[in-house]
Amino acid sequence: MLTAVPTSYYVALSAILFSLGVAGVLLRRNAIIIFMSVELMLNSANLLFVAFARQFQTASSIINPAAMSGQVFVFFVMTVAAAEVAVGLALIVTIFRHKKSIDVDDINQLKG
Repeated sequence: MLTAVPTSYYVALSAILFSLGVAGVLLRRNAIIIFMSVELMLNSANLLFVAFARQFQTASSIINPAAMSGQVFVFFVMTVAAAEVAVGLALIVTIFRHKKSIDVDDINQLKG
């Protein structure tokens, strides 16, 4: 028989993923790695939303629309993440065309 994974395991995994994302943003100088780290942090938040929504849904005996709010937040976060990636990669490509580098230390001025 399968047993349910406790929510505390999801919280711990999410904290680890978020910490790795923060470390990637603070320690790396490559713009693409920084964007990947931001995506990792957003996905760790999505994991928490789904884990708590599952816990809330199983705690109630009837079907509650509020129990689906975690999944709804995940869709909103994914939409924002997709827009962030589209705009961010467009900026990175434009900066690479002009500076020939995507190192964030080289990009210290955003003049026209």
